[in-house]
Amino acid sequence: MNFKLFSAAFLVLATLAFNPVWAQDIPEAARADNGGGQTLEDIMARQERLKADGGSRSKETGDPANAAAISEQLGTRGGRSDADVWRGVRYDDIDIKTQVRNPAADVLIQDGGVPWYKLREGPVISYGGGAILGIIVLLVVFYFIRGRIKIEGGPAGTTIERFKAVERFGHWLLAGSFIALGLTGLITLMGRSFLIPVIGPDAFATMAAGSKWIHNNVAWAFMLGLVMTFVMWVAHNIPNKLDWHWLKAGGGIFTKSHPSAKKFNAGQKIVFWTVMVLGVSVSLSGLSLLFPFQMPMFADTFGIMNNVLGTSFPTDLTPHEEMQYANLWHSIVAFVMMVAIIAHIYIGSVGMEGAFDAMGNGQVDVEWARQHHDLWVEEVQAKQGKGESL
Repeated sequence: MNFKLFSAAFLVLATLAFNPVWAQDIPEAARADNGGGQTLEDIMARQERLKADGGSRSKETGDPANAAAISEQLGTRGGRSDADVWRGVRYDDIDIKTQVRNPAADVLIQDGGVPWYKLREGPVISYGGGAILGIIVLLVVFYFIRGRIKIEGGPAGTTIERFKAVERFGHWLLAGSFIALGLTGLITLMGRSFLIPVIGPDAFATMAAGSKWIHNNVAWAFMLGLVMTFVMWVAHNIPNKLDWHWLKAGGGIFTKSHPSAKKFNAGQKIVFWTVMVLGVSVSLSGLSLLFPFQMPMFADTFGIMNNVLGTSFPTDLTPHEEMQYANLWHSIVAFVMMVAIIAHIYIGSVGMEGAFDAMGNGQVDVEWARQHHDLWVEEVQAKQGKGESL
């Protein structure tokens, strides 16, 4: 009987001693005292889906007196525990050797994908899509307020060659490929959210696979068009003092006065350099995505920015982080280009009478040319010596 009472009392004491409720009342050691290990607050925060502090633990990956042990594959354990090993794996602070032959194989855990995905699916899509819708609405409103920019006094009925066949080919190669890339890129980026509820997952899977194939292969045509147009038109797009006068006058868009301009006015030069600079940037990030882990660019770029601008961007990036930065940058630059090109398409089609003919058949009405590019008309007529017969 006494034995049974003793056993019962022991069980009660053991239950009280190891009850989690009692355990929570035990003063918790500071992170510095337990080597940066996980604390009870961390566990409770994770259970409630709150953000747990991992910053201090990321620096505690072993006994400082035996720091070399964590990077030695077969070295002695020394002051290192299993927690040290797995913390080193968790924060990519351990030398890992795998049988996989891949530039990114040595990184076992890379949780940067979570904030990347949230940024990609959140602000990038929201702000990028909003910018596209915003410029379309703005142009529609502008059209109803300003109307189509007409040729004052009507067309002359005679034409002058504005662009040669090779120039038009380069332009349409660049423009057509960009439109294809923009549409397929939007499907790849936003299709899951907007198209699956409409056409279903099976149809979207086929569309997404086709979009990916088109996007990856049409990219080469875009880069070729970029090179062609740069070589053909860079000499005509060097800024000069005429551009400032054109900008001050608003390019004649809001008034009936048309500032003097040569072959390209200030507005066209802005579009040209926007396409060239952003086109090269989006091409480089696209190549990095086409050849994963082979063309890291952001670590070196961040290093240059830190030296020149005094910023503190990270320069020790894993291969996965390089790809994540490339993907985000590719999407952001593409959205900026789409906004600029939509405005360019508007002014070159419904926004201005006679403008489309320049790239349609290469011939523009002489009166249109005089009103928008008077100095260029004088140069052409002076070279050919044909005056009004042009």
